[in-house]
Amino acid sequence: MSEAIGSGKVVGMAYSLKNDAGEILDQASHAEPFLYIHGASQIVPGLEEALEGLKIGEKKNVSVDPDAGYGPVIPGLQMTVKKSQFPDVSEISVGMQFQAQSPEGHGMVFTIVELKDDDVTIDGNHPLAGQTLHFAVEILSMRKATDEEMSHGHVHGEGGHHH
Repeated sequence: MSEAIGSGKVVGMAYSLKNDAGEILDQASHAEPFLYIHGASQIVPGLEEALEGLKIGEKKNVSVDPDAGYGPVIPGLQMTVKKSQFPDVSEISVGMQFQAQSPEGHGMVFTIVELKDDDVTIDGNHPLAGQTLHFAVEILSMRKATDEEMSHGHVHGEGGHHH
């Protein structure tokens, strides 16, 4: 009997992620599968729930609404700042991302969404916030996570480190 996906399993999968318009936003191939530890909050909750109980070789299409994905768009995370607030950056362009500290001290990634004269509009929402995510997933491999992987909260070894 083959094992089913559950907490503490390292799962390898090929997938494609599309938006409502059918554009491919992200993907992982059979040759370079995406590895994650099930139950360790490494993938969006809606996808993790949908994969629970699948076995190697199974395929599933999963649509994840924003609440179970990257959350809704939060207008308060969009703001306009002055170019002078980027003293170390020689050239600022739309689409650039940078990390900043939130008032609570959390690292947040902001994306520059508009430039106008000395004004720079930045957005701290995840680029996929507010979007329904459409995953097509194929489960390729599964094994028990090692104690070290569980304590670190991520996969080690082949394909396991974020590039």
